[in-house]
Amino acid sequence: MNRLGLLVLLTVAGLALGTWDNCGGTCGLRAPLPAYHPMPYYYGNVAYDYDMTRVVGGVGAVEASWPWIVSIQHPGTRLVHWCGGSLISAEWVLTAAHCFDKFENVSMMYVVIGATQLSQPGPGAVVRNIKQVLMHHYYKQIDYSYDIALLQLDHPIQCSPYIQIACVADPTLIVSEFDNCWVAGWGATTARSQDSSDRLQEAKVQFIDLQLCNSSSWYAGEIHPYNICAGYPQGTIDTCQGDSGGPLMCQDKKADYWWVVGLTSFGKGCARPNYPGVYTSTQHFYDWIYYNMHTHYAAESAS
Repeated sequence: MNRLGLLVLLTVAGLALGTWDNCGGTCGLRAPLPAYHPMPYYYGNVAYDYDMTRVVGGVGAVEASWPWIVSIQHPGTRLVHWCGGSLISAEWVLTAAHCFDKFENVSMMYVVIGATQLSQPGPGAVVRNIKQVLMHHYYKQIDYSYDIALLQLDHPIQCSPYIQIACVADPTLIVSEFDNCWVAGWGATTARSQDSSDRLQEAKVQFIDLQLCNSSSWYAGEIHPYNICAGYPQGTIDTCQGDSGGPLMCQDKKADYWWVVGLTSFGKGCARPNYPGVYTSTQHFYDWIYYNMHTHYAAESAS
């Protein structure tokens, strides 16, 4: 499939699956923003947890910089950001399977879409519950193999300047040629720090050769063939706890749109030399993503 076809594939898939969006058949684009007016952030009687932490070595993202990124949160006495994810259709989010190792009742979790600052997400943010989680059937917690999952939202969203659908890298792309790649999330500042920032953080990263990343003085064989290593050999900039499931994004070299090429999966510590972030390649699992979105819609339609 060519790149033009991929630009509309997942959006068209969403339309075929009985959902509606106003993204105009596009993905991976940033829309112009109206004037921003902060709004208070409440879920009924549950207050939001301000104790957010962030990408190591990152900077605060501009409002709606990454309009497909979502915050997956779980409730308690207060709501807590847990993982990131990427909106890939009007009702499906792509994330990491290990985000659900500790949660059995996913219907109690929230997905916040269209926010940059979680305590004041603005007029474009929406909240959804999770209808179901589809984890890869080969996923293993012990080694983060096949660390990918799809979340179906309890009801579809509509696109806006704050909410857009991500482009998922397909097998025809030469991902290694991309040179403007970024990570974003609300994860930890360092492996030990709990300093909070409820604004989405972003950082530019570089691809690191998989063979080097898997060498004896680096990850020593722990990297799977469908992983991507990204960051810097010297460390300093990296994803960390809480960024899991969030996107590794690269700008197309010939257009304005962005591709989600990876999902934050694992690492040793955060921002340590010779231990860059490890990501699940979305390109490798492209067919799995599309098949599961389509199959589960067909099953629902038949029931």
